[in-house]
Amino acid sequence: MGLFITFEGVEGCGKSTQIALLGEYIGKSGLDVLTIREPGGTPTGEAVRRILLDSNSEIGPMAELLLYEACRAELVLKVIRPALKAGKVVISDRFMDSTVAYQGYGRGLDIEAIKRLNRLVVGETVPDLTILLDCDPEAGLRRAISRIEKGKGPREDRFEREEIAFHKRVRDGFLSIAKEEKRVSVVDASPPREIASIHGEICDIMEKMGY
Repeated sequence: MGLFITFEGVEGCGKSTQIALLGEYIGKSGLDVLTIREPGGTPTGEAVRRILLDSNSEIGPMAELLLYEACRAELVLKVIRPALKAGKVVISDRFMDSTVAYQGYGRGLDIEAIKRLNRLVVGETVPDLTILLDCDPEAGLRRAISRIEKGKGPREDRFEREEIAFHKRVRDGFLSIAKEEKRVSVVDASPPREIASIHGEICDIMEKMGY
């Protein structure tokens, strides 16, 4: 079996950058790397992603939760499991922890019910390692908006438009998950920490795992 790594964090924490760097780092060792994103990764997932992130979409919390889980079910079945079976290293931009943090802590849905639903959807396909890029939500949002203004990122989505209190609850959720799950490694990604420094810490984590 391969290795399953997920990246989590609030908006603007730098996941995309660090995923790309880690993919290059692992690829140099000769391993086959597959990078994916949630929601997305399948035709169904990409179609639902457009709905979920569209700033003009009006979706209730429960419908939002179920749409994410539907995308995840497709991604696990059609992409993640086959890739792991083939011995690949799969790196995912978000996975089941985001649902607990955003729809549970952020939206206020039943956290234990979300965890049960996650287990039903993913089965034994649980990350071997989760990198939580932790940063202050306000700093992360400023960075995300700055990228948009510079034309380096997509336009503002539904979640980036949420009030700051929502994003603080999400961060608290991620940190709570990190305390509960041994697979989660918390990496300080707050500005002004340099990208190279963050990447170096992630590489150190990988080396401790034998990669």
